[in-house]
Amino acid sequence: MAEIKIKGSKFDSNKFKELMLYIADRCSDDPDYGATKLNKILFYSDFYSYGLLGQPITGATYFKLDKGPAPKSLLPVRSQMESDGDIVIHKKNRFGKEQHRVVPLREADLSNFTAKEIAIVDQVIAKFCGANADKVSLFSHREMSWQLANIREDIPYETVFICNDPLTETEINRGLGLAKKYGWAI
Repeated sequence: MAEIKIKGSKFDSNKFKELMLYIADRCSDDPDYGATKLNKILFYSDFYSYGLLGQPITGATYFKLDKGPAPKSLLPVRSQMESDGDIVIHKKNRFGKEQHRVVPLREADLSNFTAKEIAIVDQVIAKFCGANADKVSLFSHREMSWQLANIREDIPYETVFICNDPLTETEINRGLGLAKKYGWAI
């Protein structure tokens, strides 16, 4: 599987596996936790880490799917983890939809994570607590990173800096001042 290299960072499959175990354990009491929510927690953890710390946690490549961003490596890594006996996948009907829950069979090894990385993951988990798959999908659809990509297209980490919030008057004035100072204004 090809992974995009991000400014000196590369996909760390071991961190990805351990992060999946950690998230699955932390979300074990969340009845809404399933594959869609796992995808979004991984996405936001990596992208927020990139935005705040300058590096993603796992370096996974994420791409646009109908229900929002997802890591390309999730299914092959998950299959390998099942084969290795690290996880099982529980499938159950939840409100007429089949939910796929990653259930850890061992504790995550967090020795390769920084405290800041785990804090980011914990914040993302807390943000989505109580939200079902549809809600977390809709939330991710508001992201410019998801909106700008085509279906099955990779989402660059740098898009974490793109915001679709309206500019404040202060930001507009700052932009106009810079345009005038550097001769950008017409």
